[in-house]
Amino acid sequence: MKTVIIYTDGACSGNPGPGGWGAILLYNGHELELSGGAAETTNNRMELTAVIRALQKLKEPCVVELFSDSKYVIDALTKGWAAGWQKRGWIKSDKKPALNPDLWEELLRLAALHTLHCHWVKGHAENEYNNRCDALAVAQTQKFKC
Repeated sequence: MKTVIIYTDGACSGNPGPGGWGAILLYNGHELELSGGAAETTNNRMELTAVIRALQKLKEPCVVELFSDSKYVIDALTKGWAAGWQKRGWIKSDKKPALNPDLWEELLRLAALHTLHCHWVKGHAENEYNNRCDALAVAQTQKFKC
């Protein structure tokens, strides 16, 4: 299987508010930048959307090294929280509804197609790809401001 490295980030101006997401896919010396946004959203929705949109670009099952500064995304995937929420009908262990079940449903579906390795990176630090994803995401939030 091919190994693809993916960096993602989400941003929101206000939470909720105008939001943006950015992703960079790296494979075999090639880079692909993706970004988008929404007029009224949350930071977590943008973090999830970045990962989903990146995974949607893959045309075959791959080994994916996913890098994100979102503990929400990384922990929910690596610690099995999202799978547990899904199993319980999108109810968390504290009996409260899980947020963003529509996005988690799609992310779990896409993740199952690949061998996914998740890595948390410190945001706004020295990682050039994380910083570039942040810049892409923030630029998208500006498109929705008056």
